Amino acid sequence: MTDIRILFYVQHLLGIGHLRRAATLTRALQRAGLRTTLVSGGHEIPGLDLAGADFVQLDPTRASDETFKTLVAADDTRIDDAWRERRRERLVATWREVRPHVLIFELFPFGRRQMRFEILPLLELARAARERPLVVSSVRDILVGQQKPEREREMVELVRTYFDRVLVHGDPALIPFDRTFPPAREIADRLSYTGYVVDETGLAGDDGEAGRDEVLVSAGGGATGERLLATAIAARPHTAPAGRRWRILVGAAASEASFAALRDAAAAQEGILVERARGDFPRLLRRCHLSVSQGGYNTMMEVIQAGCRALAVPFAGGTETEQTLRAALLAERGLIQVLDEAKLSVPALAAAIDRTAAAPSPGLAGIDQNGAACAAALLRQWAERIPWR
Repeated sequence: MTDIRILFYVQHLLGIGHLRRAATLTRALQRAGLRTTLVSGGHEIPGLDLAGADFVQLDPTRASDETFKTLVAADDTRIDDAWRERRRERLVATWREVRPHVLIFELFPFGRRQMRFEILPLLELARAARERPLVVSSVRDILVGQQKPEREREMVELVRTYFDRVLVHGDPALIPFDRTFPPAREIADRLSYTGYVVDETGLAGDDGEAGRDEVLVSAGGGATGERLLATAIAARPHTAPAGRRWRILVGAAASEASFAALRDAAAAQEGILVERARGDFPRLLRRCHLSVSQGGYNTMMEVIQAGCRALAVPFAGGTETEQTLRAALLAERGLIQVLDEAKLSVPALAAAIDRTAAAPSPGLAGIDQNGAACAAALLRQWAERIPWR
């Protein structure tokens, strides 16, 4: 069967890691001949590579802060019922237009509870449809720790009610899903590990030497890493690799004022460049002297794939625990160095950078990083069994 249609829903609220991972998966789906429509509900990201897939941008929303308690629209006003109704109608209209064989929700029901107003109606439509699609959850390796145990029961019930499959984009040899989701055994019949999803495109920039022997300092694509970037600029003169070129990569979601402030802070030093996050980041990593970053899923997997020396300062704002746990697991394997965000200061960061620079190059990771291709193969296999296709 060549005409398998996939509708893939993703909502990023703070950083853009969820959208980047969804884009990487979308490219793999397209390569596998699966006609994919990616629906995004977060702020727009320019230059998103989807390998020719269709793209639907819903009215964007984001979290107003690290607690995720308040969602705001593009104009920074709180979303209201009328806004929710417009989004719901657009999402349903997209569903009816695409008529997907496979319906994928990124993270839900293991997160994005705030978006139930539009996700649950779509799930009900899918369940009641005469031509019922395969319904799949696409979830990363580690969930944020739950403050309310009843939420885990709710997640299990939603999976049992609506979802045929759960794709876990991780390797149980590093961390099994039940480490952060204990009831995983109750949905074991629907759960499949894919390995880690890694962006392998690394679109080439204009300068083929960009990143060569540099210190790369990044904070993903979101707006949560500005303190790390500013501290790195201040720490540079106190580090062993101060004589090397430093490249500070500012997330696309950071404001122009924040970008300008970082650029101004770096202006007093020679050999330091401040620019927006780049599409060829994986290539920069392969060439760099060392990487300093937060500990997000995408960045960590790209660092491991590149085999470069790396220091992670995991984001731990609000109730976030995911980055800290993943970084600790990778550090146990000798693949990265770690500095606790709570200890971030100019002296501490300078010392951690020197420790990273002096460490031996990491060996082979021994971690399954074929997640995108594996997910595409599984989805094709499952879709080909759909009776109405």
